[in-house]
Amino acid sequence: MVLEIKDLKVKSGEKEILKGINLKINPGETHALLGPNASGKSTLVQVIAGNPKYKVTWGNILFNGTDITKLPTEERIKLGLAITWQNPPTIKGVKLSKLLDKISKQGINTEELGANPGILDRSVNLNFSGGEKKISELIQIISLNPKLVIFDEIDSGLDIKKLEKVSKIIKKELIDKNVSVLVITHSGEILNFLKPKIINVMVDGKIICEEKDYTRVLKTIKEYGYEKCRKCELHADGP
Repeated sequence: MVLEIKDLKVKSGEKEILKGINLKINPGETHALLGPNASGKSTLVQVIAGNPKYKVTWGNILFNGTDITKLPTEERIKLGLAITWQNPPTIKGVKLSKLLDKISKQGINTEELGANPGILDRSVNLNFSGGEKKISELIQIISLNPKLVIFDEIDSGLDIKKLEKVSKIIKKELIDKNVSVLVITHSGEILNFLKPKIINVMVDGKIICEEKDYTRVLKTIKEYGYEKCRKCELHADGP
Protein backbone atom coordinates (compact mmCIF):
# COMPACT_ATOMS: atom_id res chain seq x y z
CA MET A 1 0.00 0.00 0.00
CA VAL A 2 1.51 3.33 -1.07
CA LEU A 3 -1.00 5.50 0.79
CA GLU A 4 -3.45 4.44 3.47
CA ILE A 5 -5.57 6.97 5.33
CA LYS A 6 -7.45 5.59 8.30
CA ASP A 7 -10.49 7.37 9.78
CA LEU A 8 -8.79 10.76 9.50
CA LYS A 9 -10.42 13.65 11.35
CA VAL A 10 -8.97 17.14 11.06
CA LYS A 11 -9.70 20.57 12.51
CA SER A 12 -8.69 24.08 11.51
CA GLY A 13 -9.11 26.15 14.62
CA GLU A 14 -12.33 24.92 16.22
CA LYS A 15 -13.92 23.82 12.97
CA GLU A 16 -13.83 20.16 11.98
CA ILE A 17 -13.18 19.94 8.23
CA LEU A 18 -12.36 16.28 7.64
CA LYS A 19 -14.79 13.93 9.36
CA GLY A 20 -13.38 10.43 9.07
CA ILE A 21 -11.55 10.00 5.76
CA ASN A 22 -10.60 6.50 4.60
CA LEU A 23 -8.55 6.08 1.44
CA LYS A 24 -6.23 3.39 0.05
CA ILE A 25 -3.93 3.63 -2.99
CA ASN A 26 -1.86 0.67 -4.15
CA PRO A 27 1.46 0.88 -6.02
CA GLY A 28 1.01 1.96 -9.62
CA GLU A 29 -2.66 2.88 -9.26
CA THR A 30 -4.27 6.10 -10.45
CA HIS A 31 -7.09 7.41 -8.28
CA ALA A 32 -9.30 10.48 -8.54
CA LEU A 33 -11.01 12.56 -5.88
CA LEU A 34 -13.91 14.80 -6.85
CA GLY A 35 -16.06 17.08 -4.79
CA PRO A 36 -17.78 20.46 -4.76
CA ASN A 37 -16.08 23.60 -3.46
CA ALA A 38 -15.50 23.56 0.32
CA SER A 39 -15.89 19.78 0.48
CA GLY A 40 -12.46 19.33 2.11
CA LYS A 41 -10.37 18.22 -0.90
CA SER A 42 -7.67 20.87 -0.57
CA THR A 43 -7.58 20.43 3.19
CA LEU A 44 -6.88 16.72 2.70
CA VAL A 45 -3.95 17.57 0.42
CA GLN A 46 -2.57 20.05 2.95
CA VAL A 47 -2.80 17.48 5.74
CA ILE A 48 -1.09 14.79 3.66
CA ALA A 49 1.65 17.35 2.94
CA GLY A 50 2.06 18.06 6.66
CA ASN A 51 0.79 21.65 6.92
CA PRO A 52 0.85 22.44 10.67
CA LYS A 53 -2.12 24.79 10.29
CA TYR A 54 -4.36 21.74 10.40
CA LYS A 55 -4.72 19.58 13.51
CA VAL A 56 -5.23 15.85 13.17
CA THR A 57 -7.59 14.90 15.99
CA TRP A 58 -8.04 11.26 15.04
CA GLY A 59 -6.71 8.68 12.62
CA ASN A 60 -3.48 8.04 10.74
CA ILE A 61 -1.74 8.58 7.41
CA LEU A 62 0.51 5.72 6.31
CA PHE A 63 2.94 6.07 3.42
CA ASN A 64 4.54 2.83 2.25
CA GLY A 65 3.79 1.41 5.69
CA THR A 66 5.34 4.32 7.60
CA ASP A 67 3.10 6.45 9.80
CA ILE A 68 3.72 9.99 8.55
CA THR A 69 0.89 11.65 10.50
CA LYS A 70 3.32 13.65 12.65
CA LEU A 71 6.31 13.84 10.30
CA PRO A 72 7.46 17.25 8.98
CA THR A 73 6.90 17.96 5.30
CA GLU A 74 10.54 17.49 4.28
CA GLU A 75 10.58 13.96 5.72
CA ARG A 76 7.47 13.06 3.74
CA ILE A 77 9.13 14.30 0.56
CA LYS A 78 12.22 12.21 1.26
CA LEU A 79 10.00 9.13 1.48
CA GLY A 80 8.74 9.77 -2.05
CA LEU A 81 5.66 11.98 -1.67
CA ALA A 82 5.21 14.78 -4.23
CA ILE A 83 2.42 17.33 -4.61
CA THR A 84 1.55 19.98 -7.17
CA TRP A 85 -0.53 22.94 -6.04
CA GLN A 86 -3.39 24.72 -7.72
CA ASN A 87 -1.66 28.05 -7.00
CA PRO A 88 2.09 27.29 -6.80
CA PRO A 89 4.31 29.91 -5.13
CA THR A 90 6.52 32.39 -6.98
CA ILE A 91 10.20 32.23 -6.01
CA LYS A 92 11.84 35.48 -7.06
CA GLY A 93 15.57 35.34 -7.77
CA VAL A 94 15.68 31.55 -8.12
CA LYS A 95 15.90 30.33 -11.70
CA LEU A 96 13.96 27.20 -12.54
CA SER A 97 17.17 25.62 -13.86
CA LYS A 98 18.91 26.16 -10.51
CA LEU A 99 15.97 24.70 -8.60
CA LEU A 100 16.04 21.62 -10.81
CA ASP A 101 19.78 21.23 -10.21
CA LYS A 102 19.07 21.14 -6.46
CA ILE A 103 16.13 18.76 -6.40
CA SER A 104 16.64 16.49 -9.39
CA LYS A 105 17.17 12.78 -8.70
CA GLN A 106 17.23 11.91 -12.39
CA GLY A 107 18.16 13.52 -15.67
CA ILE A 108 15.20 14.79 -17.69
CA ASN A 109 14.78 16.51 -21.03
CA THR A 110 12.69 19.58 -20.26
CA GLU A 111 11.96 20.28 -23.92
CA GLU A 112 10.44 16.82 -24.32
CA LEU A 113 8.14 17.74 -21.44
CA GLY A 114 6.87 20.74 -23.35
CA ALA A 115 8.91 23.45 -21.66
CA ASN A 116 9.93 26.52 -23.61
CA PRO A 117 13.77 26.67 -23.29
CA GLY A 118 13.55 30.25 -22.01
CA ILE A 119 11.51 29.19 -18.99
CA LEU A 120 14.57 27.62 -17.36
CA ASP A 121 16.36 30.98 -17.08
CA ARG A 122 13.42 32.72 -15.41
CA SER A 123 12.56 32.96 -11.72
CA VAL A 124 10.25 30.12 -10.69
CA ASN A 125 6.66 31.02 -11.61
CA LEU A 126 7.45 34.75 -11.92
CA ASN A 127 5.18 36.09 -14.68
CA PHE A 128 4.57 32.53 -15.89
CA SER A 129 1.35 31.92 -17.79
CA GLY A 130 -1.10 29.39 -16.37
CA GLY A 131 0.16 26.73 -18.76
CA GLU A 132 3.81 27.49 -17.98
CA LYS A 133 3.13 27.08 -14.27
CA LYS A 134 1.60 23.65 -14.85
CA ILE A 135 4.56 22.53 -16.98
CA SER A 136 7.00 23.93 -14.41
CA GLU A 137 5.26 22.00 -11.63
CA LEU A 138 5.32 18.81 -13.69
CA ILE A 139 9.04 19.14 -14.45
CA GLN A 140 9.81 19.63 -10.75
CA ILE A 141 7.68 16.64 -9.76
CA ILE A 142 9.21 14.31 -12.35
CA SER A 143 12.70 15.43 -11.28
CA LEU A 144 12.03 14.14 -7.77
CA ASN A 145 11.40 10.58 -9.00
CA PRO A 146 8.46 10.20 -6.58
CA LYS A 147 6.50 7.14 -5.47
CA LEU A 148 3.18 8.99 -5.18
CA VAL A 149 2.10 12.24 -6.83
CA ILE A 150 -0.93 14.21 -5.72
CA PHE A 151 -2.25 16.73 -8.23
CA ASP A 152 -4.33 19.46 -6.61
CA GLU A 153 -6.62 20.87 -9.34
CA ILE A 154 -3.90 20.73 -12.02
CA ASP A 155 -6.66 21.04 -14.63
CA SER A 156 -7.79 24.40 -13.25
CA GLY A 157 -7.63 27.18 -15.84
CA LEU A 158 -6.48 24.98 -18.72
CA ASP A 159 -8.24 24.88 -22.07
CA ILE A 160 -8.81 21.49 -23.68
CA LYS A 161 -5.58 21.59 -25.74
CA LYS A 162 -3.36 22.40 -22.76
CA LEU A 163 -5.26 19.90 -20.64
CA GLU A 164 -4.55 17.18 -23.17
CA LYS A 165 -0.87 18.17 -23.29
CA VAL A 166 -0.51 18.09 -19.49
CA SER A 167 -2.38 14.78 -19.30
CA LYS A 168 -0.09 13.17 -21.87
CA ILE A 169 2.96 14.15 -19.81
CA ILE A 170 1.41 12.76 -16.62
CA LYS A 171 0.55 9.50 -18.35
CA LYS A 172 3.90 9.04 -20.10
CA GLU A 173 6.22 10.15 -17.30
CA LEU A 174 4.33 8.90 -14.26
CA ILE A 175 1.38 6.55 -14.84
CA ASP A 176 3.10 4.45 -17.52
CA LYS A 177 6.11 4.14 -15.19
CA ASN A 178 3.93 2.75 -12.37
CA VAL A 179 4.05 5.85 -10.19
CA SER A 180 0.94 6.07 -8.01
CA VAL A 181 -1.20 9.12 -8.75
CA LEU A 182 -4.05 10.87 -6.94
CA VAL A 183 -5.85 13.51 -9.00
CA ILE A 184 -7.88 16.07 -7.07
CA THR A 185 -10.36 17.78 -9.38
CA HIS A 186 -13.55 19.78 -9.36
CA SER A 187 -14.64 19.47 -12.99
CA GLY A 188 -13.37 15.95 -13.72
CA GLU A 189 -12.55 16.64 -17.39
CA ILE A 190 -8.93 15.52 -16.94
CA LEU A 191 -10.12 12.04 -15.99
CA ASN A 192 -11.19 11.38 -19.58
CA PHE A 193 -7.49 11.50 -20.46
CA LEU A 194 -6.01 9.78 -17.39
CA LYS A 195 -8.71 7.10 -16.90
CA PRO A 196 -8.30 6.42 -13.16
CA LYS A 197 -8.79 2.97 -11.68
CA ILE A 198 -10.81 4.29 -8.74
CA ILE A 199 -12.84 7.47 -8.37
CA ASN A 200 -13.87 8.84 -4.98
CA VAL A 201 -16.40 11.55 -4.24
CA MET A 202 -15.95 13.82 -1.22
CA VAL A 203 -18.83 15.85 0.22
CA ASP A 204 -18.93 17.75 3.52
CA GLY A 205 -15.60 16.37 4.74
CA LYS A 206 -16.32 12.72 4.01
CA ILE A 207 -15.63 10.36 1.13
CA ILE A 208 -19.13 9.11 0.42
CA CYS A 209 -18.57 7.19 -2.79
CA GLU A 210 -15.88 4.90 -4.21
CA GLU A 211 -16.38 3.56 -7.74
CA LYS A 212 -14.35 1.87 -10.47
CA ASP A 213 -16.41 3.30 -13.33
CA TYR A 214 -15.32 6.93 -13.42
CA THR A 215 -17.48 7.65 -16.49
CA ARG A 216 -20.62 6.70 -14.59
CA VAL A 217 -19.73 8.98 -11.70
CA LEU A 218 -18.88 11.91 -13.99
CA LYS A 219 -22.14 11.46 -15.88
CA THR A 220 -24.15 11.40 -12.66
CA ILE A 221 -22.48 14.55 -11.32
CA LYS A 222 -22.89 16.35 -14.65
CA GLU A 223 -26.59 15.53 -14.85
CA TYR A 224 -27.61 15.83 -11.20
CA GLY A 225 -24.79 17.65 -9.41
CA TYR A 226 -23.47 16.46 -6.06
CA GLU A 227 -26.92 16.35 -4.48
CA LYS A 228 -27.46 12.85 -5.83
CA CYS A 229 -24.17 11.80 -4.21
CA ARG A 230 -25.29 13.33 -0.92
CA LYS A 231 -28.43 11.23 -1.03
CA CYS A 232 -26.42 8.09 -1.84
CA GLU A 233 -28.55 7.47 -4.89
CA LEU A 234 -25.68 6.59 -7.20
CA HIS A 235 -25.70 2.89 -6.32
CA ALA A 236 -29.47 2.62 -6.20
CA ASP A 237 -30.51 4.07 -9.53
CA GLY A 238 -27.50 5.47 -11.39
CA PRO A 239 -27.73 6.47 -15.01
